[in-house]
Amino acid sequence: MSGWPYFPLWVADEDRKMCAEKRRNTVDNASTPVTVLVFGALRRFMDDQNLPYELKRPVPEEGISAYDIAESISVPPSGIEAVFRNGRVINIHDRVYPKDRLAFFPYGTPGPYRVFLGMVRENKKRKLRETVSASE
Repeated sequence: MSGWPYFPLWVADEDRKMCAEKRRNTVDNASTPVTVLVFGALRRFMDDQNLPYELKRPVPEEGISAYDIAESISVPPSGIEAVFRNGRVINIHDRVYPKDRLAFFPYGTPGPYRVFLGMVRENKKRKLRETVSASE
């Protein structure tokens, strides 16, 4: 996993963002896909299409939302409780960039882990974002 910035929690968000931006602006990113992993009950959608549980998907240099990637591989976003990008929980509407690793997890993660991993926080943000979008 060389080349992927993993930071301790004490590193400032601005530093993480700056490093990620530098990584995204490298020359070879335009042709580099994102790695997508699908876990748990969501794997049945991959089985239905005879697709592997880990696959690569091309993404534009400016990025694409995890929601759009899920739809492109026919995994219903409504069945996804957590999205991990490079080992950290993100909102399903956040952008994913070339060279990122993306993982989709279904509903059913045990209670305390949902809080520790940040899944509860991101699901609240997701619900708010989808409520605002629906009212517009």
